[in-house]
Amino acid sequence: MMRLSGRLRSAMIIGGQGIRARKLRTLLSMVSLFLGVLAVVVVQAGAGIAERLQLADLELQAGKDGTKALYLPPVAGAGQAVADVVAGRSDAVAMFSTNATIGEPGVRPVNEGGSPFDENWGGSSQICDNSGKCYDPNAGKPQGQAIELRITALTGDVRDFRPYRPRSGQWLDFGTTPLLAPRLVLNEEAAKGFERYHVPAEMRVNGVTAGLTPQIIGVVKDGNSQPQAYVRLDELTNWIPLSKLTDPNGGFSDTQLLMAGSTPVEQVVIAKLKGLGATDVSVETINSRKEMEDELNLLRLIFLAMAGLVLVIGAAGVLNVGLATVGERVEEFALRRAVGTPRAVLAGIVLAETLLTGLFTAAAAIGVSVAALKAATIFLGPSQPFLQGVEFPWSAGVSGVIAGLVAGVLGGFVPAIRAAGIPIATVMRA
Repeated sequence: MMRLSGRLRSAMIIGGQGIRARKLRTLLSMVSLFLGVLAVVVVQAGAGIAERLQLADLELQAGKDGTKALYLPPVAGAGQAVADVVAGRSDAVAMFSTNATIGEPGVRPVNEGGSPFDENWGGSSQICDNSGKCYDPNAGKPQGQAIELRITALTGDVRDFRPYRPRSGQWLDFGTTPLLAPRLVLNEEAAKGFERYHVPAEMRVNGVTAGLTPQIIGVVKDGNSQPQAYVRLDELTNWIPLSKLTDPNGGFSDTQLLMAGSTPVEQVVIAKLKGLGATDVSVETINSRKEMEDELNLLRLIFLAMAGLVLVIGAAGVLNVGLATVGERVEEFALRRAVGTPRAVLAGIVLAETLLTGLFTAAAAIGVSVAALKAATIFLGPSQPFLQGVEFPWSAGVSGVIAGLVAGVLGGFVPAIRAAGIPIATVMRA
């Protein structure tokens, strides 16, 4: 082992001396490898950042991995039963959603159907009852200054399951006394609408005859392209009974229950729902990472194959430089063989040079990638929200080092064999 260690050390020292003695050739080899290694680093970094961003957006809409989701069936009393079970609990949150309009009464909203403000869905939402009869709630009304949005009433802090990111203001405080003026937290699309249109502060919810005066206290990013608002359930039920809020004949209402992975709430809720007559009650465990894993892996393989092709081309450049260098150093290697240097050490000298060149190139490519990402977050971050808080994934740096070493081996293997095969008699001819 010590003999092998000594040979390796000798090869590394002589290889380093060779790099210093032939700086221009080393620079040419690094230039040949740089684009290939940089491509590998960029692909791995881009895939890692894309995975993190995509997973973050999926968590906003579906929930964190491991969260259990249950959609309530349309049976009488289901909403009240769920609300009673999860009241005051932090391991489960019920979400009661319906449509609402904020603005002038008796007019058609500027975004009928709750559509995004830069899109037109072609009309208002049709409300259908259990008998199949549908009607337009805005039929015959003139166009006016009102905004239609989806409003979700919460029994607790949903951010433990869906990590909504604050943009301004504050989130709902469930530890205070409920107010008669419901406090709303808007998503970014709803905030854009209220910034674009100046509407009266009067809210109408399906099933409520009187208008409510809401308070807008904050804005969050929730990953939803439609206008959405969040409110405390106990503040909304000051004006509308929960039975009306969950009535399937009253409009587009739905109820979802989000639970931690291990909670007794699941069994209690299922038992209560079956007792109310529900026949098909199922719980889904959210696994967003698995759903997007195949798609990301396919894209990563495609781009890695392209980066690998560039890397092979760079390794071919190192190979040409290495063969030319060995041809110039024939007498040197023959003399080393004459004084007893083993063939393995000669091969190691050449491989050490190409491996060190690969490592230097990898360091340069990683440094350029880190600097470019840092510059992008500084100069483009304010205008491109997805760049805010993005950090360089160091797994991409490891991939760059591996790519540099592999390219060094590919580019130095043949020159190393040729150097080891130089006969001692060559020094006599010299």
